[in-house]
Amino acid sequence: RILHCLLSSSAASFQMSILQYNGSAIVAMVGKDCVAIASDMRYGIQQQTIACDMKKVFQMGDKLFIGLSGLLTDVQTLKQKFDFKLKMYSLRENRPMRPKVFSSLVSSTLYEKRFGPYFVEPVVAGLDAKEGPFIAAMDLIGAPVFAKDFVVSGTTSDELYGVCEAFWKPNMGPDELFETISQSLLAAVDRDCLAGWGAIVHVM
Repeated sequence: RILHCLLSSSAASFQMSILQYNGSAIVAMVGKDCVAIASDMRYGIQQQTIACDMKKVFQMGDKLFIGLSGLLTDVQTLKQKFDFKLKMYSLRENRPMRPKVFSSLVSSTLYEKRFGPYFVEPVVAGLDAKEGPFIAAMDLIGAPVFAKDFVVSGTTSDELYGVCEAFWKPNMGPDELFETISQSLLAAVDRDCLAGWGAIVHVM
């Protein structure tokens, strides 16, 4: 009877975060004059897998990508918002948006809705003509973190931190960077039941 009470109370107290509802694994990594971003392909509703061809990384420019982890409906909404804002910027400025500027745009878009936030944690990766590789990650209200090695997001972030710390090294070429980010992602999603079922890697 005591055991039954303990089990029922612990089950009642456990609540899944809305950010974990669909599951995801996204990682961006820096090499020597190159950058890569990768994600898993699973679309699920909690533990149920629905499809294995879900896009979570989107190309926003020639050498600019964004990975969106979190609630899928908000992912689709934000993707459309960023498409619109990028087109408006290119019409007004008559030039493509640089990765650092795009990161600020993403951050301010999320912060605008801080009292009723989008349940999305973005990762931005790009190659700037002047400043070289750029990566950044944000939380759901747009607080950014900039890194010179790697950034991670999604339900697999704990596992990704571990394997990326072990595998990453400075000054990797494009081929070595591709191999490193691929093996890091595959090793991490093997330890997370909410992500996996294929992966896609973009190298710039």
